[in-house]
Order: sequence, then C-alpha cells, then structure tokens
Amino acid sequence: MIADFFIARPVLANVLAILIMVIGGVALFKLPVAQYPDVVPPTVQVTTRYPGASARAVIDSVALPIEQQVNGVDGMIYMQSYSGADGSYSLTVTFRIGFDINVAQILVQNRVSSALASLPQAVQSQGVVVQKNSPAILQIVTLTSPDARYDSLYLANYATINMKDALARLPGVGNVLVFGAGQYSMRVWLDPEKMHARSLVPQDVIQALQQQSVQVTAGQVGMPPAPAGQTFQYTINVAGKLTDTSEFANVIVKTGRAGEVTRLRDVGNVELGAQTYSQVFNLDGKPAAGLAIFQAPGANALEVANEVRSMLGELSRSFPQGLVSDVPFDTTKFVRQSIHEVYKTLFEAAILVLVVILIFLQDWRATLVPATTVPVTIIGAFAAMAALGFTVNFSTLFAIVLAIGIVVDDAIVVVEGAVHNIERGMTGREAASQAMRALFGPIIGITLVLMSVFLPAAFLPGLSGRMYAQFALVIAATALISAINAATLKPTQSAMWLRPAIPPERRNVFYRAFNRGYAALERGYTRLIDRMIERSTLMVVLALALLAVAGYGFTRVPTGFLPIEDQGYLIALVQLPQGASLERTQAAMTKVFQKARTAPGVAQVITIAGVSPLDNSAALASSGVAYIILKDWSERGKAEGLLALFNNLNASLGAIEKAQILVMPPPPIQGVGNDAGFTMQIQLRDGSFDMAKLQSITDRIIANAKSQSALQLVLSSFRANVPQVHAGGRPDKNGNLAGVAGSGVFGARRISGLELCRPVQQVWPRISDLCAGRARGAGKARGHSESHRPQQGWRHDSIGHAGQDHPYRRAFADQPLQSVPFVDHHRLAGARLFFRRSARDHGADCGAHAAAGDGIRMERDVVPGEARRQSDVSGFRPRPTSGLPGAGRPV
Repeated sequence: MIADFFIARPVLANVLAILIMVIGGVALFKLPVAQYPDVVPPTVQVTTRYPGASARAVIDSVALPIEQQVNGVDGMIYMQSYSGADGSYSLTVTFRIGFDINVAQILVQNRVSSALASLPQAVQSQGVVVQKNSPAILQIVTLTSPDARYDSLYLANYATINMKDALARLPGVGNVLVFGAGQYSMRVWLDPEKMHARSLVPQDVIQALQQQSVQVTAGQVGMPPAPAGQTFQYTINVAGKLTDTSEFANVIVKTGRAGEVTRLRDVGNVELGAQTYSQVFNLDGKPAAGLAIFQAPGANALEVANEVRSMLGELSRSFPQGLVSDVPFDTTKFVRQSIHEVYKTLFEAAILVLVVILIFLQDWRATLVPATTVPVTIIGAFAAMAALGFTVNFSTLFAIVLAIGIVVDDAIVVVEGAVHNIERGMTGREAASQAMRALFGPIIGITLVLMSVFLPAAFLPGLSGRMYAQFALVIAATALISAINAATLKPTQSAMWLRPAIPPERRNVFYRAFNRGYAALERGYTRLIDRMIERSTLMVVLALALLAVAGYGFTRVPTGFLPIEDQGYLIALVQLPQGASLERTQAAMTKVFQKARTAPGVAQVITIAGVSPLDNSAALASSGVAYIILKDWSERGKAEGLLALFNNLNASLGAIEKAQILVMPPPPIQGVGNDAGFTMQIQLRDGSFDMAKLQSITDRIIANAKSQSALQLVLSSFRANVPQVHAGGRPDKNGNLAGVAGSGVFGARRISGLELCRPVQQVWPRISDLCAGRARGAGKARGHSESHRPQQGWRHDSIGHAGQDHPYRRAFADQPLQSVPFVDHHRLAGARLFFRRSARDHGADCGAHAAAGDGIRMERDVVPGEARRQSDVSGFRPRPTSGLPGAGRPV
C-alpha cells in the first residue's frame, strides 16, 4: 500500500511535507493581500471635454457618437455616461466579472477611435482618454501649506507636475487622480463691447493665438550642403510657444489698412489661472490638493500603500519650504488591522485544537502527530491559492481558520488506530501499517465527501459565486492536502514516535479528574439518548417546531451581502438644489467640516466641493463629498463606535439648511455598493428619452419614498430640470427665428426670461419692410440678399431701461447699425429699442412718418416676460425725430 511505501521511506515522506511547506511559504509572501476577493466587475472609462457646451450639447454632439460605437463591445454588461453642464463627459463601460481588463481597454479604444471623426473639432483638440478605471480609492495623499504661503492652485499644479507621474509609475498603482483647483492655464477674457467696436469675433482671437503661439523648428546654419570651408554648424533657436501673460497680451489680433494694430490687450485681459474652477479641495477647512491613488486589479494593497509612503518620503526631500504632504485617508489601515486579527484568530484556533487533542489523547507523543499536520496543511493551502489565482483576503483566511478543525481529523484517526494496535502488543511500524490498511479507504471517502460539499459553491454564478468560490475552494484544497498528508507523513510519524500509552490510573491528577468528569457526562448523554429514542414521535414534533421557529427567525433577520464594518472613516454626501453655484456648495462643505470636526472620535475631514459621488465622481457644482476620518480604533471608546458616530453626525449635519446630506459608512467592497441602501433605474416602456416625463416619474418616486420612515434619505442623479438660460434661437421651417424664453428658478427667486440678441442682419429686412410700408413676409428674412442689409444709413440710437441709458448707448451711440451685431431687445422691464435713419436716405418711403430732412426713430415698449419671434418687429412705432438731438443730421 501507499502507507507502507512511505513508512519504509520516512525521509521521502518528510521531504514531501517540507516541499509542500516551502512552496506554500513562498506563495504566502507573493500573494496579493486585499480585504475581499476581486469581485468588482472591471470597468473602462472614456472621458473628454467640450469647452463651454451645455449638458444637452454634450449629449447630442459627444455622447451619442461615442456610445453608438461602443455599445455592444465584447464582454460588456452595461455602460453608463454622465454629461455635465461644464462640458465634461464620462462614459463607464462595465464588463463581466473575470474579463481581462487590458483586453477590455483595447476593445473600447478601438470603438472610440471609430467615433473620433464625428466629434466636434473642439473635442478632438481636447482629446478623448480611454483608461482602465478602478472605483476603489486606496489612499488620498494631500499637499498643504501650514503657513498659507501657497494657494490651492499652486498646490494642485505642484502635485500634477512633480508627484503624479512618480506615483503612477509605482507597481500596483492603477491610476492617480489629482483633486483641487486644477492645472495652470493662460486665461483670456474678452470684452464684448471692445470686440464689437473692432468687428472682431472670438474665433479671430483663437486663430491669432494658434498662429502666433507655435513651436517652430528652424533647422541649422552651416549644415550640408554648404560651401567648402564651412567650419561651424549651429542650431537655430527661435521663440516658440508663448509662456507668460505679457507675451499673450501682445498677440496681434487685427491690422487695418492704415497700419493700425489691434493687440489682444486692446480687446481683453490675460491672466494666469486655473484651467477649470470646478472643484474645491480642503483638508480640515484649509486649501489643499489631493492625489487619489487607485489600486490596479490584482495588486497587493499593502505593498502598494507601502510603496506610496516610501515614494512620498523621497519626494518630500525636494519640497519647497512651507509644503507638507500627508496620507490622512488610507483604506489599508483597516485591511492591516483586519488581516492581523484574522492571523491572530488563526493562531488561537491552532493552539485550541492542539490543547483539545492533548486533553483527549493524554499523550504528548500522540499529540505531535496531528500537531505537525496544521503547519503542513495550512501553509500548503497558500500554494493552492497561488495556483488558483486567489488573494490573501477575509474569505480565504476564514476558510483556513475553519479548515484547522477539519484537517486534524484525518491525523487523529490515524493516531487513534495506531495507538489501539500498539495497546494490543504491536510495534510502532506494524501498528501504523495495520491501521492504514483499515483507515485508508475511510480517509479517502471523508475527503471526497468534504470536497463534494464545498466544490459546488465554486460554480455559483455572478458576484456571490465569485465571493464564495474562494472560500469553498480553499477548504477543498486543504482537505485534499490533509488526505495526502494522512496517507504519507502521518503513518510514518506514528511508526517513529508512538510508544505504549501510560495506563489511565497512573496518569496525573488533571487527566484522572478529566476522565471521571467525561465518563459521567458520557453516561448522562447515553441515558438522554435512550429516553429520546423511547419518545421518538415527540422528538420529531419538537424538531419540526424548532425548524419552524428557526425559519421564522430567518425571515426576520435583516439580510445583506456583507456586514457593514468600522473601516475607520465615514462618507458624507452633500447635495444642494439643482443649479446651485459652486460657491454655495463650498459654503455648505465648510459647515460640514465645522460640525464634523467637533464630533467626538473624528480626527480629520477631507471635503471636495464640485464632485458628485452619485455620478461616478463627475463634476457637478451643486454636489460635494466629505471623507470623515475617524481616530484609531484603540483611541476610541464605546461611545465613539461606528453606530454612535453615524447617528451623531447624521443628526448634526442634517440640520444644515438648504442641503441634503447623507452620512454613510463605506461599502464593504468599494465599487459594489452599500448594503445600507439600494438604487433604482427607470426606463420608459416605449424606449424613448422623454426627459420631462422621466423627471416627473422620478419626482413622484422620490416623494413617495421620502414618506417611508425606514428610508433616511432619497436622492436622484437624474437632473432634467436644472435651471438654465437659453440664448438666441434658430430659424423654423418658414425662416422665422423663434426666440426661446430662458426663464428659470434659482433658489427661491425667479428671473424673468432674458432673450439674448440676434444678429441685426437677420432683423433688418423686417424693419426695412415696416418702415417702407412694404408687406414682406417674415419668412423671407433669412433669404434676403446683401442689398437689403443695412450697409448704410441706419444707426443705433439707444437702448433705454428704467429711464437710464443702456451700456450699449455709451459704446455704440451714433454708430452704423452694421457695426452693432447684437441690438435686439432685451425683454427687460421698461426696456426700449431705438433705431434711427436720416429721412433723406429713405426718401419718400417714410414720408408718411416724417418730413423731409427729419430722421425716423423706430421704438417699441418691451413687455416683461413676453415671448416673441426674433424676426417679429410688430409693435415698433416709427416716429419722426424732429426736435430730438441730432434730428435730420446727415448720416
């Protein structure tokens, strides 16, 4: 038999056991360490920006072309996108669990490349980024200036230039995201009045900057072919891209025929600022910059955290004076503490098992045989974990803790069989060999039964199956290693170490007392079983009743995927009314910090205004998030536990006015969700995207949900009724420019519609027709030839408001009408629009309204809230300008 083979070769049996331990030990130091198995579906994120575009424009121009191409990519489960009011766009494509993230990124990149040609030029200039996305923030590194010598813009740029790339190169780091004021950018502010006065549009400035801020390659002087005798060869360096504000201010935008020059400083201002002002990052209420470290899939969280801290130590040596870095947010602290506790439990379980074995066998030689099973089997399990691609996490470590009580069973059976044979007078070798002949079959049977119990869990589908597969397969692997150990090493050790046992009456006082107590307990248990058998019917009824009670209790116990644990921090989600400004959001975040920092058990608070956690951390001015870092577990008492802090902070932060704030513990697995809540998706049956209808349904659901006492807070990431100002319009099928009244609700104040102006070239034909008495159709306005446009004669007079001149009067008084491209009425209360033209330039056509030599003024009162077609000039009253300043003056 196999046992006899190894009993005759004890060295081989020991070498085999040592080999299993060596392989497992090497695997233990190489395996990634994480809190839970990698059960988060891999995601790929597509991001870009359409500067100045509204959310609707981003949907139409960017989202649709990209998503039409990406939809249906291999391995995709679903995708979701966010289009921001600041022109930002992000698309998150989620793939099935286990899909290769590198392959997924390549597939998405190929699909996005097909859509690039359909995107606006401004988006193509910004670039479309496709990268692997990890929803789990491992750490947040902060940069602060204790003496306030550096502002948040400087801190964010220092982090971007000097730290981001160094941290991103570390092994195991998937991505580094900089939170804060943004990168440095040269900002050009154009003055509309000065631009109009010089007949310039923003595109003229853009083209001038593109043409005059370029990197020129000038070549070399004296390079071949050159005349004979050339002794030197020089590289020509010419001025490249513009770098400071003075250079940008001197950019020539326009030149006139007489040699006059218009520079950028003549029509606007230039300053060095941030590229975007969409975020405000604070640490403990002070300006700071943050670097979010994302872990790469399958990386060792503890090693990555150690590498980050080591790199920060190196980078801090070159920090300018007054700059300090820290890692206030570190999820690995909880992982370290948890793994330490599991290892502690593992050690305690092993000691308890050995103590139990020693008490029952009452022979230290017999105890050594199963005692050596624990390290061989448990350490060997790490080799199986490496072969299966698992990580050291809660699931696998709990499986090992449970397996300790299982793996010693085979060894105990072998020892008891060998001891029984030795008591019959056999030698150790004969006793072990005889015991294995009787026990080899049962050992194999027990192992197969154990494996058949746990292996089916490995075939469960979805996220739950992947979570419990590691637990089940580790136990199955330890059972298999235990069986191999019981068939090879255990009979060898029994043959070498076992001796005839000391008689029970000659054992020490503790063993004799234990034997007497155990014998009494055994007799009592036997009598109880005899009486239960005599009343078998009653026992069956009692068992069924217990099952019914257990089933009822099972339905009453709250359910969840994983328990919520104290991970050392809490998350506060802040949501202001739709359309709220970033300034209001920052004010609310300041109040959140002030209230949270004074709460007992809170160490630090990180606040980020302008980020929406409900929308994959997309930019949103009316949202924010606060990471409330708690003190170390050893520094907190029972009154500062997770539940007490949770209730305390929800009560205090909920009192902040004009903001919805939800304090919640972090989910057990970042990226999977939180057992404390649930999400709901709404889709119309007809498959349409009627935003008004979706918003109405969403509002009704939220209103009904808020009436439920068990729900703490209900929020929606769908925003279709955000207040907006609509400018201008577009011609309808008849050529009319339909104005869009842009009324909106901002807080509690309602602003009457502001219809911004349209080009006067589209208004002129109707004014001309009205003044000339011709009945031209408004629909012909768009199709009039150049001769009908106001090339001469008509001049802008004024736009009055509440008895005061409008700024346009000061800028364009007595200017030709064509030099004022936007002169339509502003639909503000009391506003009037005036045009005038010398009668001699319009002759008899206006004779009914003015005497020769007089001018014509067109005026009309503007009714507040009135919505009119932009080409509709009905209600304008021609009146002579006799007696008015400048009346009859040649134009």
